[in-house]
Amino acid sequence: MVRVGIVGALGYTGHELLRVLIGHPQAKLTVVADLPRFAGTPVGEVFPSLRGRCDLALSELAVGDLAGKIDVAILALPHKEGMTVAPSLLEKGIKVVDLSADYRLKDRAIYEEYYKETHTSPDLLKSAVYGLPEIYREDIRRASLVANPGCYPGSAILPLYPLVKERLIEVDSIVVDSKSGVSGAGRGTNPAFMFAEVNESMKAYGIGTHRHTPEIEQELSRAAGRPVRVTFVPHLIPITRGILTTAYANVSAGVNTARCLNALNAYYAKEPFVTVCKQGEYPEVRHVRYSNCCHMGLRVNEREGRVVVVSVVDNLGKGASWNAVQNMNIMCGLPETSGIAAPGAFV
Repeated sequence: MVRVGIVGALGYTGHELLRVLIGHPQAKLTVVADLPRFAGTPVGEVFPSLRGRCDLALSELAVGDLAGKIDVAILALPHKEGMTVAPSLLEKGIKVVDLSADYRLKDRAIYEEYYKETHTSPDLLKSAVYGLPEIYREDIRRASLVANPGCYPGSAILPLYPLVKERLIEVDSIVVDSKSGVSGAGRGTNPAFMFAEVNESMKAYGIGTHRHTPEIEQELSRAAGRPVRVTFVPHLIPITRGILTTAYANVSAGVNTARCLNALNAYYAKEPFVTVCKQGEYPEVRHVRYSNCCHMGLRVNEREGRVVVVSVVDNLGKGASWNAVQNMNIMCGLPETSGIAAPGAFV
């Protein structure tokens, strides 16, 4: 049994981690930590849906007390807080999966530009592994620190990466349009995300400034072997969870739908959580809710010379907590699908 601690359990991603890990057959949840004022409160009182399924109480985070209690920590903390905890955990030999953005970007200056925070442990940026198993599985296997991807980037990178790597699209023409459910904004009390504000409406936000833009660009640049810049526009839609991403790009000469689909199928043929739709079929958000799955489909308009790629993920699943458990499984030598194999589990 791998002993796991969740640090930051009170948000949506923390709650989702609890729901998954308490049913994990090869991991034992031993520590659930969050704000001091909740210390001693049973998990079932904070989250009534977990009554009778988790007998742990919330504890105040004390890194010095965790040595010997956990083998891996999953940090579900806000940005800038992950880097206040991760270095001390690593020093004690505890593996870390960090859901914040603190170790995703390799360039410290870009992180500080987009997140408006001084990075306090830049020495770890080089060794941190970007946590998309479908691309960096072997690096994750050897890693002590994994930076779990943002929800939007995962939905964009997975379908575009093989097309960029195989030179099937012109990388200077990529436009990414994403639509997310409201849970992606977190569990705060910002009026902009309250039911009455988002219901029966839809809006774009963060145009030209969204923090996930450099994350998408970083990973597609690795695939291309040269700098890639994308136009990324996120939207908020009135559903609780799920992301639908539509990406557009010019195709290289002679590239058609079949060739692009063949590239996706070849790259993801052995991936347990990626499904490539048949030609003429496209994914829907409802097909991946409460799962670690990413579904994708595409079509090349040969008259225009452009490809339209559609992908869907659950922003709390493959976009956050379920993917974090997949990373944990790999890091700890467990079967990769353990605890997250069944879509719809813990609904």
